[in-house]
Amino acid sequence: MSTSQGSDRATHGARAQGSASGEQADRTVEFERRRLLVGGVPRIVMAGEVHYFRLRREDWADRLDKLVAAGCTAVASYMPWLVHETPDGEVDLTGATSEYRDLVHFLELAAERALLVIARPGPFVMAELKHEGVPFRIYRDHPEAVPRGWDGEPVPTRTLDYLAPGYLSQAERWFAAVTSVLAEHQITRGGPVAALQLDNEVGMLTWVSGAPELTDRTLAVLASQSLERWGREESVRRYGADPTDLAAWADQWRSGGTRSGTVTQQLTLHHDLADHHRDRYAAYLLRLRDVALEHGIEVPMLVNLHGTDAARGRTFPIGISQLSRAYAGIPRMTSGSDHYLYDATVENTPDLYVMNAFMAAVHDGDQPLTSLEFEAGTGDYGEDLSRQAAPEATGLKTRLCVAQGNRLINYYLFSGGHNPPLDEPAGDGNDRIAFTGERHGFAAPVDPEGRLSEAYAGIRDAVRAVRGSEHLLADMDEAHDDIVLGYVPDHYLTEFAHPASGARREQRRDIERSRGMGPRDILARALVLGRHSFAACDLSAAPTSYRSELDPVGPVLALATPATLGHAVQERLAAYLRAGGRLLLHGRLPVLDDDGTPCTVLADALGLAVEETVEGTGGYFPSVRATGWAGPQPEVRVGFLERLRTTGTDVVKAEPLALDVADGSPAAMDVTLEGGGRAVVVACDYPCHLEFWRMLLGRLAVRAQTVADGATPGLVTTVTADTTGQKLVHLINVSVQPQRFTLTVAGELYAGGTVLELPARTGLMLPLDVRLDGAVLRWATAELDEPRDGPTLSLRRGAGPGSALLETDRTVVVEDGARTERTEGGVLVTWPGGADGERLDVRLA
Repeated sequence: MSTSQGSDRATHGARAQGSASGEQADRTVEFERRRLLVGGVPRIVMAGEVHYFRLRREDWADRLDKLVAAGCTAVASYMPWLVHETPDGEVDLTGATSEYRDLVHFLELAAERALLVIARPGPFVMAELKHEGVPFRIYRDHPEAVPRGWDGEPVPTRTLDYLAPGYLSQAERWFAAVTSVLAEHQITRGGPVAALQLDNEVGMLTWVSGAPELTDRTLAVLASQSLERWGREESVRRYGADPTDLAAWADQWRSGGTRSGTVTQQLTLHHDLADHHRDRYAAYLLRLRDVALEHGIEVPMLVNLHGTDAARGRTFPIGISQLSRAYAGIPRMTSGSDHYLYDATVENTPDLYVMNAFMAAVHDGDQPLTSLEFEAGTGDYGEDLSRQAAPEATGLKTRLCVAQGNRLINYYLFSGGHNPPLDEPAGDGNDRIAFTGERHGFAAPVDPEGRLSEAYAGIRDAVRAVRGSEHLLADMDEAHDDIVLGYVPDHYLTEFAHPASGARREQRRDIERSRGMGPRDILARALVLGRHSFAACDLSAAPTSYRSELDPVGPVLALATPATLGHAVQERLAAYLRAGGRLLLHGRLPVLDDDGTPCTVLADALGLAVEETVEGTGGYFPSVRATGWAGPQPEVRVGFLERLRTTGTDVVKAEPLALDVADGSPAAMDVTLEGGGRAVVVACDYPCHLEFWRMLLGRLAVRAQTVADGATPGLVTTVTADTTGQKLVHLINVSVQPQRFTLTVAGELYAGGTVLELPARTGLMLPLDVRLDGAVLRWATAELDEPRDGPTLSLRRGAGPGSALLETDRTVVVEDGARTERTEGGVLVTWPGGADGERLDVRLA
């Protein structure tokens, strides 16, 4: 995150981007069917972040030219309130008082290069700016907006109460000023501005600190809402405090219910406090949206989701949980990821896959995926050589994200710069706008002095791969296997735990171990590295969720579970099973409601109960051995297991699948219900043995649409397709080993069984049944390169020999050592190796 970072293609580009002379048939940016339409044409917008306020005006053109040379079609930038507000409180956006404030000229330079602009004006921008990019005076003049957290202590970050009237009125004043200028330069009026981001990483500072925003105003609102919803007596029962006694009410909430509350009251209070913050964030972001609309903004608006930590994405869905109410189902709005994973490996690539799937789960049928901070660069953020990202990592992650439907990717940070001095000295050691010293963005592909790092070539290569297939990819969707991954928003409602509430800390520990991506990430890793493509389903049944309805004749629903699973979700899953649905549970059998009270709705429907939970502690770890149709498998060590027993009368069959080695009791069960429902319950953290998981999924009739015979773990595969049957096969090798395999797609051998070779840490987007002017490209072992005018197919050659099959009656003309041969299936084009990356043009005469 920024606190730590076919042949008509040319015509399409002109329509979508415009030009310096202003020629453009349709100046619009729209969301439709999860596409990003620019000028009515589906596009994938590749952007890079350039901070004009950290560069001399004379350097702006150079950095934008380097962005264009990398193949990007857009530039993004923060527009900091802290920088643009002058000491007298006025806002300068034209450079009248400083070259660093000349936003208008920067927009004009972008327009001259036909670059779209993704505007990110805060009010909070983070980006290592002091006070997160908010002017110092806001904290000084509005102390009531500075939150207090647990026990009334000041929060340890520079956040503010977003809805405090003093802050909000000033934030609206800034937003009115900057959006008025941006509106004059938006694409609908002939300018380059194509999207507006609302604030930045809202709720992130609260999450990282673990301190809720418990100002007097917030607590008064909570009291009023509790009286309206629950009434006085029920509020006292629910929270252990009287909402009409504001002093006692405030003390109870600030203490996390530990002063006088029961365990149930403590857990309820923590849950409802975090849920209340969801509403606060939505109210704030939607107010900024209203201000932008009032001042002429017509382009789509974006919400930036934070949440990666320690080069992993396990915590990322916290941002979705916090912020989805601000955008899900709201027209002309969508979310964007903000991820810092450094490398792409077998460990964290499944994280990224799940992040995208969970984001899409709460989007409606029009909202596309975007990535507003897509980590680029060397990863040496401290300029101390403590970390170095592999240059190919950006390309691997880019390939995965576009395969999953990302329509906008913003490489952050693309260009470094420097931090100019503040107008008024702060007396804080360097008196500059940021806390990183004079130079900033030293890990960027373009360093502060404008030199290219080794990461620049990686971005250029990734963008080239996307643009070569963009005319297809931008109008495609990922094709999924017969399985979806369950997303439970309340399993990520864990920001807050009062230090004195042991019950809350224990609940959070269990949820964090098992949630979302699987106990110790096993479930997601088994799916992704097992080469399954899957969507996700929002199990909260939020009315705005695109995939909130559970269809019992639909895909298998896979869910990783802690002991806690809310009553409403358990009811939905139980009804799903009774109607004939298929369920895969991995983790603990859910037996508790969110407030810690017993809730066995799902367990009862499964006809199962937990006899005993065995934890691996003190050097002892339990073991299990697969049995029944799941065996024979070797004995494996697990971190925990639950000894299960059967209880149900509606169960036709309950077959043990794995036994506790210590006493022979079942730790996994295959359950068939009278109504036809079926569930496999793996009540332990079974390791990521791919053959075991493939077999288990196969028993639930889940088959991977792509089969790579001969590949080793680390090859990720998926397919995208459009409504006419054109496809792209995505092959991403995150392994350190080269891959050599034959590929089967939907039961058909790809390229007639040609052995495909994919070097370590590389990827390919291979065409399948792609229509050309006068031909159909049945397949190719090389990916498409940017098309040229006329009936020309352009391929990007690899290091080894390659081939392609065209179905056509026309003459096929090739060059550069390639050969053609007419066969029964069409014209086979072959070429020798040794020209890695070079373009091969295949022309239809």
